[in-house]
Amino acid sequence: MPVAFLGDRGVARVGGGEARAFLQGLVTCDLDKVAPGRAAFGALLTPQGKIIVDFIVTEDDGAFRLDCPANLAGDLVRKLRIYRLRARLDIDDLSATHGVLAAWGPEARGAPDPRDAGLGAREIIARDGLRDDPAAVAAYEVLRIRLGVPRGGVDFAYGDAFPHEANMDLLHGVDFRKGCYVGQEVVSRVEHRGTARKRVACVTFEGAAPATGAPLLAGDVEVGVMGSSIDGAGLAMVRVDRAADAIAAGVPVTLADRAVTLVLPPQRG
Repeated sequence: MPVAFLGDRGVARVGGGEARAFLQGLVTCDLDKVAPGRAAFGALLTPQGKIIVDFIVTEDDGAFRLDCPANLAGDLVRKLRIYRLRARLDIDDLSATHGVLAAWGPEARGAPDPRDAGLGAREIIARDGLRDDPAAVAAYEVLRIRLGVPRGGVDFAYGDAFPHEANMDLLHGVDFRKGCYVGQEVVSRVEHRGTARKRVACVTFEGAAPATGAPLLAGDVEVGVMGSSIDGAGLAMVRVDRAADAIAAGVPVTLADRAVTLVLPPQRG
């Protein structure tokens, strides 16, 4: 069973009798679906509907733990405390004492990753004894990229991307049937319109991985920029209309003068 300690992940904790209702009114996922052993993928948005931080939520001993980027855990805790007002809650950053393990394969243990079954399971445990294993992390990155699952800060920019642009609607990160949450009006408008101006798409190519930010061109027109990649495959933030027009017209999409295959994610609606 492959296992990787994801050292770039942090942990925020929200506990107290009002924790579920509190988070339910703030984040994109449905907290009523979260239970011990059953996680949800979601995000806290700006009022304008852009992603502040995305996370995987699990429940443990009556509290919720948010598996999030380590460099954003402190900001997430501070923002949640601002929203707390008079609610009886404990909101803490556990990143110094707890870490995140990802395991994949048929014997993976933990809460199944809610974004894609192929990503296996995740578990939050005490950091004592955890050691970085670059080879294991690299193997997990290969898996993530080949499954087309974006990573914030590389494949999309926090504070600038909408959930649909990061494919959160396709990765079970937005519940369109729950009640109100911060930024819902904007997200619902994109959903009802059935299109997103930009999205993260899968790219395959020959040769070594390109640099993050390398442009994808259709003729002289830039249709996207590369995010994370490995030899032969990567993810790119693309302008859906430009990329679709190029594909329909048979115009080759290139990356540093080499032809690539661009696969656009399906549009909802």
